[in-house]
Amino acid sequence: MSPLDILSRRVIALAALVLSASAAAAAPASELDATRVRAIAEDAYIYGMPLVMFYATMYAMAVDRDSPQFKAPVNQLYYAKGVFTSKDTAVVSPNSDTPYSIAFLDLRAEPMVVTVPPVDPKRYYSLMLCDGNTYNYGIVGSIATKGEPGDYLVVGPDWQGETPKGVRKVYRSGTQQSLAIFRTQLFRPDDMDAVKAVQAGYRIQALSSYLHRVAPPAAPPIDYPKINTELAKKNFFAYLDFALQFAPATEDEKPIRAELAGIGIGTGNFDAFKQLAARHGNELGAGLKAGDAKVDRAIANFGQVVNGWNVFLKAGGDRQRFAGDWLERAAFVKIGIYGLDASEAIYAMGRTLPTGETLDGAVHAYTLTFPLGGLPPVSAFWSVTMYDARTQLLVDNPIDRYLINSPMLPGLRRNADGSLTLYLQKQSPGQDKESNWLPTPDGPFTLALRAYGPEARIGDGRWTPPALVRVD
Repeated sequence: MSPLDILSRRVIALAALVLSASAAAAAPASELDATRVRAIAEDAYIYGMPLVMFYATMYAMAVDRDSPQFKAPVNQLYYAKGVFTSKDTAVVSPNSDTPYSIAFLDLRAEPMVVTVPPVDPKRYYSLMLCDGNTYNYGIVGSIATKGEPGDYLVVGPDWQGETPKGVRKVYRSGTQQSLAIFRTQLFRPDDMDAVKAVQAGYRIQALSSYLHRVAPPAAPPIDYPKINTELAKKNFFAYLDFALQFAPATEDEKPIRAELAGIGIGTGNFDAFKQLAARHGNELGAGLKAGDAKVDRAIANFGQVVNGWNVFLKAGGDRQRFAGDWLERAAFVKIGIYGLDASEAIYAMGRTLPTGETLDGAVHAYTLTFPLGGLPPVSAFWSVTMYDARTQLLVDNPIDRYLINSPMLPGLRRNADGSLTLYLQKQSPGQDKESNWLPTPDGPFTLALRAYGPEARIGDGRWTPPALVRVD
């Protein structure tokens, strides 16, 4: 299919969506039939799931002080004292290579200034700014800005002030709530003190504090609704309605926002939705299930399928990167929310053998062999990380090893021909091979291969990840 054909189909689809959404908005919610309610609910899930997931992680990490995942209050920076482990459950598919420093931001009252220090050019680091839509709207770091230190201004969607002297660049969030994530490479366990020294140079402060001025009036307090996995399933529409008040609609969102308004979502009058739900609760539930199933199907075909891996040559990104493709955005968020842009990292997810057989540590052992000269070509580093396929969380294991990465190469055992074999199984492959052992769960698992600072050979397909081999 040519680019022109694809563009024509998108234009036709968008026109149909606009007409459909306009009709839904024009008709009172009480007049919508069951079929139409189910269809809108399906669209609502696909569009709204990233916003609800963003809020869920924000609530667990910055709002609910009783949460075991709580890090720091809004507008305060949390400095991790180590990499993520199996005990960290607020974010799906986290890496365990780069200790995170995290701050959820409320940009309603005033902008925030983020400071990055000088960092050794051999150490990968990045500051990624992600809004409540899960769009990455700015990256600073060793690759994106060549490691230049400085102050950066993060502003809300409606801010109209002047750029202060000393600020290198202004980054505009698409929503009033946002997230700043610092990733700082850890070379080895005894390198953590050096990472902490870098983290000490990361700063986040209000613009008034940066300018030594009196702070503006505080924004109205927010009554944050409690959310967890079960509540998100039960009250999805309520959370979406809550999140939309902080996310002004842009031109590409007007059709779907009109659809949502047709069932009382995002209008400021949630009672209209409650009345609809009283009549069409089954249809709303069926629509959510259909939307989730559609996202799962999209995940299975996300990126390019090579040797059983799904290679994401387009990873996270800004609004233009997704261009109104809500299904692709939802699929990427469900795979691993807060992923970097492809200019920073290219991801590959392994869930099956090339034959399509699901990877399962309960019944099989596997090997992954990189031939001599065939390691991932990167300017920073690469890693292979193990996840439980059912939860997309790191796997608890007897040696507390969640990944194997390029900084570990000096301690890994090479084959006689110079190739490198990793052993993926739930039990030790033997003392002579344990250096190369990546423990699996006692059940289905997912591998994530991350290439930080990917060279062109990954992006154009000249390098591809090798296939996993089942060992019986």
